[in-house]
Amino acid sequence: MPVTAIVGAQWGDEGKGKVVDTLAAHADVVVRYNGGNNAGHTIQNERGTFRLHLLPSGIFHPASQCVVGPGVVVNPDALLSEIDEVERAGVPTVGRLWLDQRAHLVFPYHIAMDELEEAARGGAPHGTTKQGIWPVYADKAGRTGIRVGDLLEAGHLTEQIRFVAARKSALFRGVYRHEPVDAGAMLARCGRWTDRLRPYITDTHPLIQEALRADRMILLEGQLGVMRDLDWGVYPYVTSSTTLAGGASAGAGIPPYRITRVLGIAKAYTTAVGAGPMPTELCDATGDLIRELGQEYGATTRRPRRCGWFDGVAARFAAEVAGFTQLAVMKLDIFDTFDAVRLAVAYRLDGRTVHTVPHTAAMGRVEPIYEELPGWRAPTQGARRLTDLPVEARVFLRRIEEIVGVPITMIGVGAGRSDVIFTQESVP
Repeated sequence: MPVTAIVGAQWGDEGKGKVVDTLAAHADVVVRYNGGNNAGHTIQNERGTFRLHLLPSGIFHPASQCVVGPGVVVNPDALLSEIDEVERAGVPTVGRLWLDQRAHLVFPYHIAMDELEEAARGGAPHGTTKQGIWPVYADKAGRTGIRVGDLLEAGHLTEQIRFVAARKSALFRGVYRHEPVDAGAMLARCGRWTDRLRPYITDTHPLIQEALRADRMILLEGQLGVMRDLDWGVYPYVTSSTTLAGGASAGAGIPPYRITRVLGIAKAYTTAVGAGPMPTELCDATGDLIRELGQEYGATTRRPRRCGWFDGVAARFAAEVAGFTQLAVMKLDIFDTFDAVRLAVAYRLDGRTVHTVPHTAAMGRVEPIYEELPGWRAPTQGARRLTDLPVEARVFLRRIEEIVGVPITMIGVGAGRSDVIFTQESVP
């Protein structure tokens, strides 16, 4: 069975949760491999609508083991809130959800630092969700982070907390003129977390390795998209982890050669939350219409998403650096009423034509070069086969394939689980 990495092909918010939820019906293990609760995956099923930020999107499939991998940063309060939400909906988690002991913890002081830094940037913020994600990744890289497994080591945890509280207090007082970090309050909070999380905490390495040896189907669920990758995205308007399939390997603990399918997820248009260049953004009535039809509001913050035409340059770049073997195009139905649709096929930069994503400063100066195709003016939501789609919709999808250089094997035509078209190559 394949190991499939699910990777965002745009700026994030592409519909990865729906894809994972759909494919998880056939998966034995679903692993979240990066990020934290700074972005959410929206899932609609017979139980309702759920916005998951830390729980793997396979949690609604009883046969799937769900893993929060070591590459994730975990805010226990947010995770416990999600656990409570799905359990109230009748979905059991104990014995199915596993939290790797190597994952790092997000503390309130991380959130405070995120908020203080954004305020310090004044009129030029990075547009973070203020969930403390970059500060905890900074601590991870600086080797001062506290990990999930430390919750089960009382003496070691106390020593770490006191050390970190002293360092953060000096920083908060000296730089931000902010109140210090209370070590006692941190330890009390950790005690509450430990009581609730103990049934979930484990070393997930044996579980993953046993699944690989047994040739079980594994889904690796990523967060955000390639254009928010720490190295390859529009830095500094990026996340603090690797969003590529390489990040899936590291964040889940799976050798790269075992990942046999990399499924890039894109929308039929482009959206972004937060600051930074977005060449195809439409700051007009068309952009507003896409936002309203697609209900493009952030799953975490409910901020309105920036909307624009499909950016083929960015999607091709993502396919190349992340190694997509297949592409899923979601929300095709949003264009059902449009007379015409556009795709960016190149950029104009300082008087020349370029076909790749430049560094961020130059990216802010590019102008998209568009192709315009006729719209289909017909509903697509009931389509279940490629041949059910209007000819114009198929032409649009074929052009995306040509520009990106990757076959489209999954098409979203609505919000529900069943609103998906699989081509022959992608049937799980």
